[in-house]
Amino acid sequence: MAPHEPSGDERTGKVVVGVSDSLAGLAALRRGIQEARATGRTLVAVRAWEPPEGETLYLRQPEPSWARLWADDARRRLERAFDLAAGGPPADLRIVRRVVRGSAGPVLCSIAASPDDLLVIGMARPRGPFARLHRRPVHRFVPARAECEVLVVAGPRLLPREARILRRSDLVAPPDRATAGR
Repeated sequence: MAPHEPSGDERTGKVVVGVSDSLAGLAALRRGIQEARATGRTLVAVRAWEPPEGETLYLRQPEPSWARLWADDARRRLERAFDLAAGGPPADLRIVRRVVRGSAGPVLCSIAASPDDLLVIGMARPRGPFARLHRRPVHRFVPARAECEVLVVAGPRLLPREARILRRSDLVAPPDRATAGR
């Protein structure tokens, strides 16, 4: 007797999404939500983080209170990504949130370790030579090493002025209505 093969709409495994603050990361989260809905899989949203100065320098003088602060910040960013990408966590999906300390590529590959999983990542387009030199391209690392199917979602193309406006929108607080008329 042959084992049961899942039909086109129901699959085993999980949909693992690498969540970042970039527009490509938010697009990947939206696509991961769509894939989880369409296939009935669990959505695993993963936010990987590292100390800002890197693990090597942190290990020279470890400070657990700073590590807790960075982990809490990663949790807040993960929740905020759901708000920005989908207006909040979808109520119709099983969602597992994971905040993991480590480099994004290896973390995502270790969580999406089953051949039945789907790994969804965003591909940001860095601007300028400095940005291109000093980054670790997850969209190159993951497809080369993942044990499962990988879906790479490109971020939207923006004009330089549009990107600048979007980056600044988080930094500028909206005026308080109570004080706006004064």
